[in-house]
Amino acid sequence: MKLLLDENLSRRLVPFLQEAYPGSSQVVLLGLEQASDLTLRHHAGRHDYVLVTRDADFYDLSLTRGAPPAVLWRRIDNPDKSEVRRLSIDRRDAIREAFAAGATCVELCP
Repeated sequence: MKLLLDENLSRRLVPFLQEAYPGSSQVVLLGLEQASDLTLRHHAGRHDYVLVTRDADFYDLSLTRGAPPAVLWRRIDNPDKSEVRRLSIDRRDAIREAFAAGATCVELCP
């Protein structure tokens, strides 16, 4: 499973996630900054990414349009990059299991 981090998550997280989520990236690194939510959603689905965001917009889209892409919704207030990284890695198996069971959106909370 590879992750595509939305603009609201630091691109500096990407190198730290590579071992747990090989092939992951961030929208700015792919030249998709300022892209619409639908464009990001389409790109993530076409390239087999799980879209990672702090915005409820992608959660809403996953409810109305389903998957792909799957959405990992980070429900963390003012997250520290190390906390986001730790939760992503520590809960990797649970995240994978939820998506394998058919979830279109998984919420990641502290």
